[in-house]
Amino acid sequence: MPLALLALAIGAFGIGTTEFVIMGLLPEVAGDFGVSIPTAGLLVTGYALGVVLGAPLMTVLGTRISRKRMLMILMGLFIAGNLLSAVAPAFGVMLAGRVVASLAHGAFFGIGSVVAAELVAPEKKAGAIAMMFTGLTVANVVGVPLGTLVGQTLGWRITFAIVAGLGVIGLVGIAKLVPDLPKPQGVRLRHELAAFRNVQVLLAMAMTILGFGGVFAAVTYLAPMMTDVAGYADSSVTWLLVLFGLGMVAGNLIGGKFADRALMPLLYISLSGLAVVLALFTFTAHNKIAAAVTITLIGALGFATVPPLQKRVLDQASGAPTLASAVNIGAFNLGNALSAWLGGLVISAGLGYTAPNWVGAVLAGSALFLAVLSAVLERRSATPSLVVAGAAPLEQPAPVHH
Repeated sequence: MPLALLALAIGAFGIGTTEFVIMGLLPEVAGDFGVSIPTAGLLVTGYALGVVLGAPLMTVLGTRISRKRMLMILMGLFIAGNLLSAVAPAFGVMLAGRVVASLAHGAFFGIGSVVAAELVAPEKKAGAIAMMFTGLTVANVVGVPLGTLVGQTLGWRITFAIVAGLGVIGLVGIAKLVPDLPKPQGVRLRHELAAFRNVQVLLAMAMTILGFGGVFAAVTYLAPMMTDVAGYADSSVTWLLVLFGLGMVAGNLIGGKFADRALMPLLYISLSGLAVVLALFTFTAHNKIAAAVTITLIGALGFATVPPLQKRVLDQASGAPTLASAVNIGAFNLGNALSAWLGGLVISAGLGYTAPNWVGAVLAGSALFLAVLSAVLERRSATPSLVVAGAAPLEQPAPVHH
């Protein structure tokens, strides 16, 4: 794998850290600014919405410049947003910093996926995409726990300053290691938008929303589920999230390896396994050991879908993949927001802290249905071309057999 993928992975590590570390620092941030925990939660919601909106916006703005230069601009935005959060004198300023940082998220992973795929041979594209996303998964194993620890001991502002420093390292790495690939000729915004008329692109994005949404339906409410249902101490939640992160790393690597060989079968297996494991989590959440194993499996099966889904979008939007790739990253965050909202609804309805697991199972099962539908439609669309190709021989008189 090219060394340039390391620079992309470092950028992904910083982005993954800043996205998730805030969840462990909400009490400290809320206390410093004198706001409630739900109000501080806007720092999570604002970031997610910024990713959804920023992915297409920043990608469109970057259509006229090289992808390397756009990646560097995005890392600059990421650095500025985290520095603004680190020095914010008021809650509103910090929220603005979070939104600025989030604008880089979707476009970075979207454009980065295209660049990663172009750096390697066609049969290694999914593996290259997975290598970049390894930075995001490792962030959940290393960056988030360490960032939370630093924030709780030295202050949350130090955490965001360190994350900004990671952005500087990523920016320098991209400048030095990523080749200045030529901008595709003849590709304009209308060509990028044309990809969204492809039903297969839309189905892949719907699978992204529902499949990864299934993961976050459970993980969003992991802390109360593990403390109130499984009986873990509050201090154990961090290490349970590390297990989830380890599962993500394993699933991402497996997904990257096998997506190049059997993309759709991998989706069938990972999505069906995810639906089953999420449904079982309703029961295993009552046992400490079983719950820990299930959390790891959810991370592995959930992130095994990421490389194949991202590659599926790139393949189906092959003529102009950049915008579609970035929007698909936004789809992951849209799935996170949707599933967290649905999970909150069932808890508010009095169904208990394990109820979001059923929501996640239904979402993952729906994604599996769309995967099967996508494959069926693809086979049907290929059939007419086969018939046309065979039309000339069929016009010949058929031999008579006695």
